[in-house]
Amino acid sequence: MMSKKARPVFGVVLIGAILSVCACKAHNNDDTLSRQQQLLVGIGMILKQRHYSPKPIDNAFSENVFKSFLSQLDIEKNLFLQTDINSLNIYKDKLDDEMNGDAPMLFYPAVINIFKQRLEDVKSIYTSILSHSFDFTKDETYQPDADSLDYPKDAEAAKEAWRLRLKYRTLQSYYDLLNQKKSAKSTDSIKKKTDEQLQAEAREQVKTYYDRYFKSRFNPKTFDVTAQFSLYMNTITHLMDPHTDYFAPVDRRSFNEEMSNSFYGIGAVLGSKNGLVTIDEVRAGGAAWKSKKISVGDAILKVANGSDSAIDISGYETLDAVKLIRGSKGSTVTLTMKKASDGSVYVIKLVREEVKIDQARAKSIIFNVGDKKIGYINLSEFYADFQNAQTPTCSQDMADELKKLNNAKIDGLILDLQYNPGGSLQDVNKIIGYFVPKGPAVQVRDRDGNEQQLGDSDGDNYTGTLYNGPLIVMVNEFSASASEIFAAAMQDYHRAIIVGSTSTYGKGTVQNQMPLGKPNVDGDPEFGSLKMTIEKFYRINGGSTQQKGVASDIVLPDPYEVLKDREIDDPNSLPWDKINPARYTIWNNTYNKDSIVKRAQERINKDPLFNSIVKTNEWLDKNQNASISLNLKKYIDHQELSKKLIGKENLDSLNKDSLSVTVPPENYNKYYNNPDASTSKLYKDWLKSVSKDIFIKENVRIMQDMLRKPEDNIAAK
Repeated sequence: MMSKKARPVFGVVLIGAILSVCACKAHNNDDTLSRQQQLLVGIGMILKQRHYSPKPIDNAFSENVFKSFLSQLDIEKNLFLQTDINSLNIYKDKLDDEMNGDAPMLFYPAVINIFKQRLEDVKSIYTSILSHSFDFTKDETYQPDADSLDYPKDAEAAKEAWRLRLKYRTLQSYYDLLNQKKSAKSTDSIKKKTDEQLQAEAREQVKTYYDRYFKSRFNPKTFDVTAQFSLYMNTITHLMDPHTDYFAPVDRRSFNEEMSNSFYGIGAVLGSKNGLVTIDEVRAGGAAWKSKKISVGDAILKVANGSDSAIDISGYETLDAVKLIRGSKGSTVTLTMKKASDGSVYVIKLVREEVKIDQARAKSIIFNVGDKKIGYINLSEFYADFQNAQTPTCSQDMADELKKLNNAKIDGLILDLQYNPGGSLQDVNKIIGYFVPKGPAVQVRDRDGNEQQLGDSDGDNYTGTLYNGPLIVMVNEFSASASEIFAAAMQDYHRAIIVGSTSTYGKGTVQNQMPLGKPNVDGDPEFGSLKMTIEKFYRINGGSTQQKGVASDIVLPDPYEVLKDREIDDPNSLPWDKINPARYTIWNNTYNKDSIVKRAQERINKDPLFNSIVKTNEWLDKNQNASISLNLKKYIDHQELSKKLIGKENLDSLNKDSLSVTVPPENYNKYYNNPDASTSKLYKDWLKSVSKDIFIKENVRIMQDMLRKPEDNIAAK
């Protein structure tokens, strides 16, 4: 296996050699186009030679690139016409020849030329349509799912498609304004506005959105030649697998600084989807995380700083939204959000602050249930600061919390890895060693079939087990990577019962970043860089965590299951497979797992709150891609029904009982006598939310079953 230290050097040497060869095969006179073609061929060769499982660059791959690139440029199918697609069809099976260097690169420049022309045409279309009122008494429908739509056959069909799209967006804004008028005070100005005036205001909001959307997303200063070609290259790399990315040779430091600064605002990483700014990650310890309302996938519709009026950020580029949401420490920002789970809109006020690592570190508490003490540890990520050896790692913190709980003589332990995106492989291996004797934790295989077993079992590094009692691992569909390695090891060793969503995320691949070419004067690689999948993770039982993730032993209904946003939901993700199992010794448990699972499932099936989640998910799944009525009355009825659906954020409000919670004596001052009042309040608020969480409550009940004598569980069936 090539050492990981050698791979960057390989990238520099290989790309230089490839591009020198490609220069001889270039078919274009234009310098920029010639360079792009060289890079296209060069990266194609690297993918074939170094990717873990490269797809053949053939006619089938060519057709996928063709469809995907058009989709990336025109997500909502509101630009290209079917006649455009027909004119481009001559390239559909030729792109593999272009990538292999056997034909000139003609498809990409042809698409960009048509794309630019359609951008010029579209503004006059939506401006004209929005200058007239809509009739919301008609029984028309709109299909928001672009995958269910065809490209408009001609200019007239395009105008009709735009009319329905604009009518739908206007109806959304109009409905919001009607609700604002309904709840406004008699002295508020909106109370005096007529329905006609409100509709005119709604149409103006939609026009502003599209003006901003096209200006922002396709701004020549940002969506320039480099950005356009990067989009094309990433269309190709993402067809190999979702985690292989091309980064253009531009100075990305300012971008990284902007994005990292989001952690010092609301504590969230932002992205974009279908023209909306979305939450890609909620940073543990940040303002968004503390709110317990903002979730991954939620969209930010409006932003208001302090007492200023709210600004509609629909159509904003991510960086522009970050700049608006950031602010001075301690200042407030009010966000209008749209839930990813059910589409409901809510408003939340947050105080900007710096995320302190202490808030995101492993935390332990004790649930007191009868005469039993049940320990609970929350681990938000497998963190490690490789640049600063003085900063505690998650494995060090976990060891400390386990010792505290052992000192308190707990009877059982619940380890919460919900929403844990992963992190340090070295630390997850070490933590696995806290729960099972010396042995393998995970297996890794490269493209050549070389396999390696990893674990906390190398010489003096082995610490020995720190906890030997009953164990539950909580997961959900956002538990990924290192979280899945841990959960899989605990399941394979029969060391723990896994409780949560039907499965974890399912990312079982390893990436390595390869610089392309020598550093330029700014220190950036001459041709950019390629983050490429090079290895795959496997459980010690031989099965991969890829796509399937880790299936829960006990499934809890989850409001976010309906999002279908796991690895397996990406058609380009690498498949599940298996290798030979490692040799390991099964843990000797004292409980009857089958009877505990059956008892829990019967209890969950009878729980009214869990049943509400199941019914909500069924409704959302049925209606997720359904056509939407553009009749105001029917639209209102649909919205009122969706408001009655139950989501995770309001489960606790329906659940009044609280668990009895204490903290380990060593943590008492941190929670109750902390000199930082705001930090103390955070810990107390966290205790309160954990004590009322229905998912944690059910895990406590499961642990109670695990602590019973086996014959008691059998008798209780």
